[in-house]
Parts: sequence; C-alpha cells; structure tokens
Amino acid sequence: MRDLHSLLPVEGGRLRLRALAERDADAYATGTKDPAVQEFAHLPKPDYTPQIVRDLAATVVADGLRTGELAVLTIADLATDAFRGSLVLFDVGEHDAEVGFWLAPEARGRGLAREALGLAARLASRMGLRALRAVTAQENTASARTLTGAGFTPVGEPGRMRAPSGAELTAQRYELRLAAAGG
Repeated sequence: MRDLHSLLPVEGGRLRLRALAERDADAYATGTKDPAVQEFAHLPKPDYTPQIVRDLAATVVADGLRTGELAVLTIADLATDAFRGSLVLFDVGEHDAEVGFWLAPEARGRGLAREALGLAARLASRMGLRALRAVTAQENTASARTLTGAGFTPVGEPGRMRAPSGAELTAQRYELRLAAAGG
C-alpha cells in the first residue's frame, strides 16, 4: 500500500474527509457517548476520552495513513471544518477494504453519511481498491438504508459475527464495487 496522506482530504458538496486530528478530540469523545453510537458503532474501545483520541491521532491514525493499512478519518463540514462524525477504512487488502462510520447526533438525518460514503468510495478508488465492504447489525435499519442509498448491495444472508468491540451480533454484509481508479 501507499501513504494515504497524499490522497487526503477528499471533498464533496458539503463535506470533507480528512485524517482524524487532535483538534477533533473533544467532539469525537463526546460523539462516542451517544447511545446510538454506543449501540451500533461497535468501537474497539468501550470509552474514549479527549486524551485517548489525541493519543490515537498522533500514533495509530498517523501510522495507519502512512502504511495505507488503516484510515481513521473525520467527516468534517466543508465550510467550517467542524467535526460531524467518523469514517474508518480498515481491514485494507490488496483489492478491498471495510468501511465503518458514525455521525454525531446533530449531523444525522441530512444525508451526510451517504455523502461521506461516496467520498470514501472515491478515496478507495484512488487507493486502487476494487470494492468496499461494510457490515451492519441487522437491527440497525438506519445504517442499512444509508448503505443501500450509497450504492452498497447486501451480500448473502444475515449471519453471526464478532464486531471490533468484541460483541457477537447478527449482521448483514454489504459491498460496493468501485469504478476504476482515478482523480
């Protein structure tokens, strides 16, 4: 893989995807305390403080972008650069990667997650990937609608799986085939 710094930010009509930064720490930590994020995001850590987020931005995030193996990104407002949510490309392979996302409560209901997934698809295509994968808990109907609205299609039947948090859940897998790499 290659250093992803040169591919960021990726900008759209209302949003930009950029590396999670220390300045996002308070908003990220607050967002992870939202009940919907706690229920459905299945984040690797059970609790995020601003200091934990700053430490991650300086280490894990920077290293992941440098190696191309992990992209922990901020979904930011294009006009103000304010934090709106998080999008992560992980389990990056030669041809595909998995995407996960969550929005802060005040950013929901306006199609921002769908736009962020479109930006992620553009980034993944620039990375030379052919597909993005996603998984959502069967009961997370909002995420399922967002994924299908962004062009993802269900793959197979729902099944049991282990989330990054370690939780066991029944989930549906999705896939988005990507256009050829470019601009």
